[in-house]
Amino acid sequence: MTSIDNKIIGHSKPAVELKKMIGLVASSGSPVIINGPTGSGKELVAEAIHDESRRKGNFIALNCAAIPSELIEAELFGFEKGAFTGALKTTMGKFEQANKGTLFLDEIGDMPFGVQTKLLRVLENSIISKVGSSKEVKLDVRIICATHKNLEFLVEDNSFREDLLFRLNVFPISVPSLNERSDDIPDLVNHFLKLKTKTENTKRPNFDNTAIKALKDYAWPGNIREVRNVVERSLIFFPNTMVNGEDVNKYLLSVDSGVINRTEEQAEIWSEFDELGLQDPEEHPEDRDTSPPKPEDFAKWFETNNSVDLRALLRDIEIVFIETALDRNSGNTSEAAKDLKLLRTTLIEKVKKYSL
Repeated sequence: MTSIDNKIIGHSKPAVELKKMIGLVASSGSPVIINGPTGSGKELVAEAIHDESRRKGNFIALNCAAIPSELIEAELFGFEKGAFTGALKTTMGKFEQANKGTLFLDEIGDMPFGVQTKLLRVLENSIISKVGSSKEVKLDVRIICATHKNLEFLVEDNSFREDLLFRLNVFPISVPSLNERSDDIPDLVNHFLKLKTKTENTKRPNFDNTAIKALKDYAWPGNIREVRNVVERSLIFFPNTMVNGEDVNKYLLSVDSGVINRTEEQAEIWSEFDELGLQDPEEHPEDRDTSPPKPEDFAKWFETNNSVDLRALLRDIEIVFIETALDRNSGNTSEAAKDLKLLRTTLIEKVKKYSL
């Protein structure tokens, strides 16, 4: 897997074309403007360009919309001690931090007009001066910008310099919205599930075909960022559970309070299951039968419950046994199949079915 594939997840036509464009422009040192809707992964595209370029310096990012206008110049170019109130020591700016590397300016459309003039000068001669200093510093920095705004409209509105736009717009890259690459949604869901379960001690949910269809049919106004949010909800609401289309629409895309009942019901099912096969709870613990429940033990279920979601229960039991067998055999499907008294091909089909 290439560095581009690690950053841009998916195999849809728009994703493949985006990866090709990244590969084409990466080797150049020219500026890039990345256009795309909020949450579509513009910074990941910038990181992929930097990684693929193999520039020796760092990738440094600055969100122009997040810095107060009176401070952004000092953030970019650094400042000398005493240059302004609060400048207690000489400080390196983002440009110097990115020397020999890449400076990513997110939301470039929000950069103050005066700072745009200084940025244009840097693009033309690669020289900066700290705030409060007349000393010039020669740098080798590649500039990558991103915006969800139409910069041409900003030029017409006299809030963005036309000459700066021309200088930046050497390699324009458009990042498609997630709605344009819905085939990538299963890959993205799986990617975020792997990331979260790798860093957190939690069991992943499994999305059936109806759940995947519901995710693909959704418009995704928040783009990839929203997918990550949905995956995090699924880990909280449905750990180690099969998720269907109704669950997606009702509990993940919009959080219905009924999810509390759903998760409590799931916990109660397993709590009841733990009690099956045990003797009277009034008996002493040392006299208690701790052997696994027998099929006839399940008849006791209706002594305390009016109903049971049989398909969900059997599915969850099967998933638990398969995961445990794979874990105790270090992922060896042949040995796990022997423990489960299944054909290896049958086990592999079930692993695929449950996305284990």
